[in-house]
Amino acid sequence: MRSRKAGPLDGGANVGAISNIPAELLLDECHVLSGSAFAELVVWRAPSPVRGAQHELRYRLARVVNGVCVLRYDNEAGKGDHRHVGERKHAYQFKDASQLRANF
Repeated sequence: MRSRKAGPLDGGANVGAISNIPAELLLDECHVLSGSAFAELVVWRAPSPVRGAQHELRYRLARVVNGVCVLRYDNEAGKGDHRHVGERKHAYQFKDASQLRANF
């Protein structure tokens, strides 16, 4: 496992950028699951909700196997909270960061 943990989901002191908007990096981890698979978890706190979301977190949690993303939770601006399972996209009901991580 390789970890780039910046801080707990409810804190952290690093600064990142999302589309040129200053944001606080809360979590940045990459876990090697096997020789052909890894999981990446990246979460920021933005100064205001991204377009399409009702909360201030911006996130990307992805599981990649053999170079293909097989599962991803994210909330791109304008698309709201959603998850990708293979090629299919589904709405995701975001509750909080802890539940997001548990669901992933």
